[in-house]
Amino acid sequence: MGIWLKNARAAARRAAEIEQRRAEGLPVASSAGALSEERREQLEEIDPSWCPAWPVEWQRAFHLTRQHLEQGGVLPTEPGEVVRQGEDLGRWVRAMRFGWHRLTTVQQWMCEHILGIEPPTEDEKPRPRRSQAGKWALNLAAAKQFYEREGHLRVPRKHVEIVLSDEGRELQFRLGAWITNQRSRAATLSEDRREQLSTIGMRWT
Repeated sequence: MGIWLKNARAAARRAAEIEQRRAEGLPVASSAGALSEERREQLEEIDPSWCPAWPVEWQRAFHLTRQHLEQGGVLPTEPGEVVRQGEDLGRWVRAMRFGWHRLTTVQQWMCEHILGIEPPTEDEKPRPRRSQAGKWALNLAAAKQFYEREGHLRVPRKHVEIVLSDEGRELQFRLGAWITNQRSRAATLSEDRREQLSTIGMRWT
């Protein structure tokens, strides 16, 4: 059975190579040794992962997680919870959840229907990291809000300014510390940034 399956996988790879050459408009000498579409579909009905396009390491972690569940274990979701044969299953499960968009359709089906792994909810997804320019813009917006309310930019060193985001979330900015830092960096700030702060009452000395 093992030899037969190995030959079938080789035939499937041969069929994929032929399909790729045809797609690129390259000549195909012969289709001999290639697995027919009908036989491939029959094998996929038995096991969608019979000829995986993903790394062996992924397949190994999948099977170890499956064995853990079949033996009555609970699906690990955090690193360090379950380690089998040197494989941190919790770390792998977490990587699958948060890397869901990078999995193939078959991998997603296997994770969801066989292991019970689901992609993260919107609330669980990590927020994108802000660029330096983005951080500057947000702090400047907080400074403008302070100026419009107070009429000056003499911000106490420990003052925290609360700004509502477009989604209605409260964002906290250590505005006093930020203003002090900008003042100390006056010589290295761009002319545009200096002007933006000067417009809302920044005192540089």
